[in-house]
Amino acid sequence: MKNFNAEKEVNNIINFIRDYYKENNLGGAVLGISGGKDSAVVAALMTRALGPENVIGVTLPCHSKEEDKSDAKLISEDLGFQLLDVDLTTVFDTFKDEVTKLGNFSEEEVKNSDINLKPRLRMATVYYLAALYSALRGKTYLVAGTSNKCELFVGYFTKGGDSVHDIAPISDYTVEEVILMGEYLNIREKVLYKDPADGLSNQTDEDKLGFKYSEVVQYMEDDENLDKDVAKKIKRMHEANLHKFNIPTYRR
Repeated sequence: MKNFNAEKEVNNIINFIRDYYKENNLGGAVLGISGGKDSAVVAALMTRALGPENVIGVTLPCHSKEEDKSDAKLISEDLGFQLLDVDLTTVFDTFKDEVTKLGNFSEEEVKNSDINLKPRLRMATVYYLAALYSALRGKTYLVAGTSNKCELFVGYFTKGGDSVHDIAPISDYTVEEVILMGEYLNIREKVLYKDPADGLSNQTDEDKLGFKYSEVVQYMEDDENLDKDVAKKIKRMHEANLHKFNIPTYRR
């Protein structure tokens, strides 16, 4: 990352958001607030672009840490946008109860399904609220995505979950660049420097991935100093998840 100008990039993103909203006669934005840096930075960008009165944040706990919700509240208080809370724990448990009627599955067998169900429930909720507030306020609300470039490169997202959104303000910025923009936007340190985690699996992102986001940047920049075993892991994950970006469609 060379000569990164956080102020310039923040202003570019804000202008991009404003232009898109003006061109398409849009009104507001809804986004999940996890209590981490990505959603905090996106919330700051959206509030600066649209005004805090046109941004709705949502906490979506699902067997989650209470700290995540309290950190989300700090973000909403700092930035001045409305924060809703929709607890999905009982929804998740009810869903699981229905699935158990299909068979007696082991914890290991359902582990991946359970992890991915949570962001899918969350995204359904955010889209429900976007439609609801569009009707209530008479203007169209979009769902803002919060994935960064490093996550997207290795496919660290859920199809039909956090991959689904209407506008993506930070998808072309690495984790370090997001942090630099967060510093410029005065995101409080407790949130900005928190170890990235999905709030769902009780592990940090980097624990789950087996490599650091800084190493993903090294790989993308073809850095010769990157450990070869780590490079192989990143390459394997990148290639294994390319299917998430394209739906094979038969054409007559």
